[in-house]
Amino acid sequence: MVTDPGGRLLWLSPALPGRTHDLTAARADRIIRICERQDVPLLADLAYQGGGPWVTTGIRRRPLQDLTPTEKTLNRALAEARAPVERGVARLKSWRIFRRSRCSPNRMTSIAKAILTLERQR
Repeated sequence: MVTDPGGRLLWLSPALPGRTHDLTAARADRIIRICERQDVPLLADLAYQGGGPWVTTGIRRRPLQDLTPTEKTLNRALAEARAPVERGVARLKSWRIFRRSRCSPNRMTSIAKAILTLERQR
């Protein structure tokens, strides 16, 4: 899913099985490569670590060590910048079909496209 800085949904990827890792899905949809070509920075959660220099993620705590105050401040700033995106995710999850559906990913793709159209009209 891609949102604008205000949290409005811009794009939804085709549905994939739930076991697909976030970074794998982003690479399959070429989101990272497209944003890099368009000079659009990506703010992402820790699941996207290793996505390349164009993807800004938080700093993960190292084993048996706490984050430094500077690292905590950076993580907090990133979380604040990502808050509108999380609102977009929450808005998408407000649709009951996404919470209750037990159908194939192919069918969910067409449902997601319809919901994206409806969300753009809000």
